[in-house]
Formats: sequence, structure tokens, C-alpha cells
Amino acid sequence: YVDALPALLNPETGRVHTSYNQIGTVTGRLSSSNPNLQNIPIRTEEGRRVRRAFAAPEGYILVGADYSQVELRVMAHVSQDPALISAFMRDEDIHARTAASVFGVPLSEVTYDMRRIAKAVNFGLIYGQGAFGLSGQIGVSVPKAEDFISRYFAQFPKVRAFMEQVQRDAAQNGYVETLLKRRRYFPELAPDSRANVNQRQAAQRMAINTPIQGTAADIIKLAMLRLHAALLQEGLRSQLILQVHDELVVETPKAEVPQVVALVRECMEKAFELRVPLKVDVEVGVNWEDMQPWK
Repeated sequence: YVDALPALLNPETGRVHTSYNQIGTVTGRLSSSNPNLQNIPIRTEEGRRVRRAFAAPEGYILVGADYSQVELRVMAHVSQDPALISAFMRDEDIHARTAASVFGVPLSEVTYDMRRIAKAVNFGLIYGQGAFGLSGQIGVSVPKAEDFISRYFAQFPKVRAFMEQVQRDAAQNGYVETLLKRRRYFPELAPDSRANVNQRQAAQRMAINTPIQGTAADIIKLAMLRLHAALLQEGLRSQLILQVHDELVVETPKAEVPQVVALVRECMEKAFELRVPLKVDVEVGVNWEDMQPWK
């Protein structure tokens, strides 16, 4: 990967320019290629060194804005689960709230390890994960994972009802839709399908995930359109240069940083109206690795 990057430098600009594909993924997310800038590892030292190489020019700053738990917020909206909605309206740490429910402890007694497990439960269920998959991910027995899932659904019962309804809709209609009515078809779930059990189960898991991840993908595309238009309308020199799933990166002259941060927040948080607020975390820095929260 590192060897390939210098070979991709544009001779006119001296930069690498990724290509985004609108239809490269079944979920609706943009895919990045030549080079793929969406999969640079962030948890390894090598990955961090690569990210540090993506630096702003002299006199400029990078502004990175990341949606906070956007898929879980979409789940709260589509499921209309009152406990999940209430947690987001109170701006609680949703993983800590889930941990308190799953482990039966007060919020103040949730440990780091409890929160880690609850985070795996939160995101695992969005991806249609069952007890077997969850047990392998968090290192517990299958019965223990089943107990975690049961406790989760006891706290958020409308999430289960939503997931079951999506599976019924997919089987009946042959497709599911995002909130913006973008469809994904599932011929494996049709009554006359020749798909085997494993293929049908995989399709059911993807059917559950599609309205969630697909809507999140739609939302950030709307945010990109709003932000690009706003930067032009304000006559700013700042430019949107990267999209990495739930994150947008803007290259900004130092003098424009406060105005751009405000614009990014507004465009992303108001891109689409949900029953719970969209929340954006903003960081700034001279390169893509050494970013600090904007206060």
C-alpha cells in the first residue's frame, strides 16, 4: 500500500486523488479506489504513520467531522423504540446505557469491559448477528451471548419488532428500502428461490442491516451536497477533499476554520431529520492523524 501511493501522485497537483464509485457497494456507501483511502488502518502504528502523511498545505488545516453513532440513531428512528429514543434525547452514552441494561447495573457502575461488550451487542444486532457470531466476537459462551441478546431486547423491545418486520417485508416484497426509498433486492428470500439455508440466513441478516446502513450512507451523501453548496455560497476557499464512511474531511485556510467548523456541523446535523438528533464530532489538525477535538 505504501509503495503504491507515490506512484499514484498526480504530476500536475503533486497529490493523490482517490476515485469514488457511487454504485460500488450494495449498501449504498461510496467506495474508494486508486488509492483506496477508506481502509487505512487507524489502530496500528503503520496505519497511523500513513495517515500522518496526509497533511494540509502551508497555511491550511484539516477539519474532520464524524457522525456519532449514526446507524444506532437511524435504528432509534425506524424502530421508534422509546427507551432508545430517550437515551439519545438525553445525549447519553448509548453503549454505556446498553451495558447497564444488559448487565443489570446502574449507569455509574458500568466498566470499560462492560461497555465494550455492549458496543458489540449494539452493532452486532444492527448487522443481524446472532448468538453464535456474538459469542465468538466477545469471547463468551453461546448461552451467555443469548442471554445478552435477550436482555437487550427486553430493554429495547421495538428494535426486535422492527427487525422481524423487515424480514417479513423482504420475504414478501423481495426488497427492502432505506428511509429515502432506495431499494436493495433479495431474490434469495423469494418463495421460489433455490437458495440454501445459509444463503437465506445471510440474506436475512443483510435485509436487517440495509435500512440502517443504507440510510446512513444516504444521509452522508446529502450532507456532502449541502456542505459543497454552502462552501461555494459563502465564497470560501475551503474544499471537501475526503469522505470516509461516516466522516468528511475539509481542507481549510486557517482563517476560515471557525466558520467552516460551524458550516460542517450545520450541514451534517441537518442533512436529514430523524426522531433523534444527528450529532457530529469535529477535529482539526495539520495532518490526518494528529487531529484534536474542536472546542
